Amino acid sequence: MAEHTGRGRTAIVIGGGLAGMLAVTALRGHVETITVVERDRYPADRTFRKGVPQARHLHLLLSGGQRAVDRLLPGTVAALTAAGARRLYLPRDLLTRTPTGWQRRFDERRHPTLSVTRPVLDAVVRERVLRGDAGPATRVEVLEATEAVGLAGDARRVTGVKVRSRDGDRSAGTARVLPADLVVDASGRGSRTPRWCAELGGRAPQEETVDSGLAYATRMYRPLDQDGAPEVGVNVPGWPECPRGAAYVPVEGGNWLLTLSGVRGHHPPTDETEFAAFSATIGDPYVHELLARAEPVSPVHGFRDTCNRRRHYERPGAIPDGLLVLGDATCTFNPVYGQGMSVAALGALAVRDTLDAAGGLGPGVLARAQRAIGRAAEPAWMTAVGADRPYVGGAATTAGLGERLTTWYLGRLAARAAIDRVVGAAFRDVFCLTAPPSRLMTPHVLLRTVLLPRRPGLPHPPAAVEAA
Repeated sequence: MAEHTGRGRTAIVIGGGLAGMLAVTALRGHVETITVVERDRYPADRTFRKGVPQARHLHLLLSGGQRAVDRLLPGTVAALTAAGARRLYLPRDLLTRTPTGWQRRFDERRHPTLSVTRPVLDAVVRERVLRGDAGPATRVEVLEATEAVGLAGDARRVTGVKVRSRDGDRSAGTARVLPADLVVDASGRGSRTPRWCAELGGRAPQEETVDSGLAYATRMYRPLDQDGAPEVGVNVPGWPECPRGAAYVPVEGGNWLLTLSGVRGHHPPTDETEFAAFSATIGDPYVHELLARAEPVSPVHGFRDTCNRRRHYERPGAIPDGLLVLGDATCTFNPVYGQGMSVAALGALAVRDTLDAAGGLGPGVLARAQRAIGRAAEPAWMTAVGADRPYVGGAATTAGLGERLTTWYLGRLAARAAIDRVVGAAFRDVFCLTAPPSRLMTPHVLLRTVLLPRRPGLPHPPAAVEAA
């Protein structure tokens, strides 16, 4: 690895979750010390913690995210599998009900998707990062139970982070400044960087939001007969004519997570009796029938913060020097699509590749790294916004002509992908974040999508696996 140059020998990462740990791996070898500022105390075992509000819900690591994680931290995917993460190959191992019928089960074996609970995923990554599996020696310190409350510096350059210790849920002590040559905000959906930049005399970044009004609720189940448990996951997403959906997938320990979802006026209940009844109202009875052969092993947990939000820190003048924003803090997706963790990994990898190519933290490198983070999020943003746009109302969120055409094309492409090997393979390449959106516009895919007639999917969940 090239030697780092100039400033940047001390870094602070705000947030010690997945994005923060991956940021540590990206910076290793380019700074001498990294201080991670984490609001919570990490649990002693692989259990849930309050600071990850979505932790009890379904989490998927797409194939593109897995590749990025293993490039940053080799061997992590194998470690997750050893910890019990379930590998589902798309589309073979996930029965998917589209608006036109069930998707065919092509045996592509190109896109393994990991299904795992968030505490296990976070713990595996954190343990590997903090014991130094990421490579070059850099001293890493974690300040647990410590809250970032602001940035130090001015509108031109960030020079540190204002922090204070926490006692349980209450802030305690006086704020102090931790100086740094580089600050990375990996604090997630609740990022306060726009406000902090304004307090330094700067301006908030341009922000885009697309909110479908979707909410979801999750409960863990265990099949009554493990030998007779289904071998594949099930996905019945909602669509405009039937805006309720479900995903039922295996996780570690022989358990399954059921997530029920719905847009405005169709939110799933968190009452345990009503939750099970809601599963009978989605677009297909298959998931509800599976529940008759399983027992619940957790309460129902709800979640409503599903707005797609993109803050354009990559644009000129949008961010002071000395600051990077990564993961959900810069681009947040509707979690129902399972893309957020993979985008965070791809963004961290983009940072490391940019630093490696530049030989360290020289002039202009952070701006290039922020642009690379933005490019890494683009495919996921396009697919999430395209899928959510039909549920968005109001003149303030009206799509332009280009986005309306994109939404029409993606809808037609998704229907074709359910039955067509060629179009389906391209669709999964982009959705799983292993190919750019331009993959969907190649002549072969475009002609098959636009010119071939729309045909329905299968009438029932397919048992047969077909050769790719």
